[in-house]
Amino acid sequence: MKFALFLLKNSSVAGIPKQVERFSKFSPSPLSMKQFIDFGSANACEKTSFVFLRQELPVRLANIMKEIDFLPDKLLGTPSLKLLTSWYSQSLLELIEFLEKVPDDKDVLTNFTKTLVNIRNRHNNVVPTMAQGVVEYKEAFGVDPVTNQNVQYFLDRFYMSRISTRMLMNQHTLIFDGSVNPAHPKHIGSIDPTCDVVEVVKDAYETSKMLCEQYYLTSPDMEITEVNSKNPNQPLHIVYVPSHLYHMLFELFKNAMRATVETHESSPALPPIKVRVSLGTEDLTIKMSDKGGGVPLRKIERLFSYMYSTAPSPVHVDNSRNAPLAGFGYGLPISRLYAKYFQGDLQLYSMEGYGTSAVIYLKALSSESVERLPVFNKSALRHYQSSSEADDWCMPSKDPKKLGKRTH
Repeated sequence: MKFALFLLKNSSVAGIPKQVERFSKFSPSPLSMKQFIDFGSANACEKTSFVFLRQELPVRLANIMKEIDFLPDKLLGTPSLKLLTSWYSQSLLELIEFLEKVPDDKDVLTNFTKTLVNIRNRHNNVVPTMAQGVVEYKEAFGVDPVTNQNVQYFLDRFYMSRISTRMLMNQHTLIFDGSVNPAHPKHIGSIDPTCDVVEVVKDAYETSKMLCEQYYLTSPDMEITEVNSKNPNQPLHIVYVPSHLYHMLFELFKNAMRATVETHESSPALPPIKVRVSLGTEDLTIKMSDKGGGVPLRKIERLFSYMYSTAPSPVHVDNSRNAPLAGFGYGLPISRLYAKYFQGDLQLYSMEGYGTSAVIYLKALSSESVERLPVFNKSALRHYQSSSEADDWCMPSKDPKKLGKRTH
């Protein structure tokens, strides 16, 4: 195992391959939004959370660490990937130390919370570090379809795993650090039991508008329409993580604003961005439509690609303080993961020459909002072992055959 061999060179983490094998044999246990809420409000027992997380977090880490090993050798060899694997190994070791500890000991619980905060901070730059590794690999070796397919499959799972582990750690640390967030007293950890979707839309719009005006000195207006089919004329509330929804909307607004301003730079007025929010029995749907010129169908899939990202690489890895209008080009794929994390989705529909509509689908019911988690098994393994095969659809020829009269 490449990952195992790399780790064995470092004596302090020599036991890691064995622990990865041990914990990756278990499947992660997905939680529903309802479980997060019920646990956090009525039965917020720190011991129960500790006993669950000291097993569940290593399982989730080990499952994704098994998959890291199936990345191309040359990608694993980049400085960024070496740094990243060392973070994951260190965090796994720190969590495993709590397996034999007694849950009734107050000091153990306090230390566990501190450890979770340390792990969360250590992993703060996982996304840009992994992105930098992909850039280093691309610059040195280029991109081929098989590598692109494997890296796409892996990164969707890797980043989803990260979203889930951060969710678990945030819930525990926010609920049990003994303080209530004065700005959001009704929040349960990072979850808002009555998340006002339209307010989050407005927040994301205002921030994007400010950025857009800094950069282009102008910005399009927003027109928002609400449809509540369950309770007409009532606000649209769902149980959700506002920061996740904000992340998705902020990304979509940035794209819509940039496209609108650049397409209509010589027009006297900018067409507005239209947002419609609709709550049905099963889904809460947000549709954002712009008149920013659209994207050809051929390019839509590439907008969600990690390997084919066309965004220029940011100069500094630590871009947490400023939110540029373009980063590593990972905004859309990661926003889609946030939507899919609780069984929703994010899709783009574009009309080249006119504009684009982006649609976010979320589950309306907290009992149906269940974590979507990657698990390492034979099915996952097959994805990494597939080789490049001939396409089973005819490829159009550049020069169509002449179909005139045949000469005998």
